[in-house]
Amino acid sequence: MSDSEAQQRLIALTKQYFVKGDAGDPSVLEMFSDQVQVYFPKFGTRTGKAAVLNFVQGLLGNLQSLTHAVESYNYLVVGNTVVVEGTESGVMRDGTSWPVEGRSEGRFCNVFEFDGDLITRVFIYVDPDFTGADEARRYWV
Repeated sequence: MSDSEAQQRLIALTKQYFVKGDAGDPSVLEMFSDQVQVYFPKFGTRTGKAAVLNFVQGLLGNLQSLTHAVESYNYLVVGNTVVVEGTESGVMRDGTSWPVEGRSEGRFCNVFEFDGDLITRVFIYVDPDFTGADEARRYWV
């Protein structure tokens, strides 16, 4: 497999992760290695599929919907690492939609590492205040 083909395969797997995650497809767990590391702000870094499940349940328990427009993302592949920059949108359980224009704008960056077709690390860098409700830390008006 050429470098270009390998890069496209990793990008396709990354897109599949977002699509399955947005759909709440439980088979997304099969995409992770048993010792996967996951990071999310206010969740910290944890290891294992049980940690991924705990993260997903906590996040989705607060959301009605989550959408990633994977075709518009920037993908950078170096070796077995994929860095994704993009935007996301959604609706909280209370009906509040996001992103909030002029604040987070739904921007995020994820870093994935793969071993073959399995995700061994996913670090998610995003403002977890999706709706911009945390006024106390809004330093710019």
